[in-house]
Amino acid sequence: MLPTEAILAAHRRNWDMIDTALSELDYDLLTRRPEDHCNSVAWILWHMSRVLDTFINTRLMSREQVWGKNGWVSKFNVPDHLEDRGVGWTEQDVSLWTPPEKDIQLGYYEEVKAVFNSSVHELTNDHLAESRIILPVETPRLVADALGQVTWDAIAHGGQIAYLRGLFVGNGWHR
Repeated sequence: MLPTEAILAAHRRNWDMIDTALSELDYDLLTRRPEDHCNSVAWILWHMSRVLDTFINTRLMSREQVWGKNGWVSKFNVPDHLEDRGVGWTEQDVSLWTPPEKDIQLGYYEEVKAVFNSSVHELTNDHLAESRIILPVETPRLVADALGQVTWDAIAHGGQIAYLRGLFVGNGWHR
């Protein structure tokens, strides 16, 4: 098994969990914050998708992000900045954000998933063994290590989404 197959398998399981969790959430539940200092499912989904989009397209493959295509940036009520992934957002920033409708949120997420999958399929062992600077880390690291880090990040956010779904709706976040 190639290392990329293991990465894709981990993402598929995570996306299956997220998809199941999202399937029963309406807009009110997607945007509900359990406490003022917490993020909503909508914010976590947007953030996770932005991180994957930025990583795979800008950082790894040196191409245009999904975010800039098909008008996604204009649909999400956030500043038009390709580096905005939610990193550093304050509690106030999160509380002031009005997420777009569910179909828009899911559309961006689905497009990022598709591009991520096809891009990881393109990576060879030589790509994974390459050492280079991959922002935001400013020291050289292996592409495989960076891909592992972004995978861990996506799975952590998937767990947060599943947890919030369980909190709001009850058991059944994974079938």
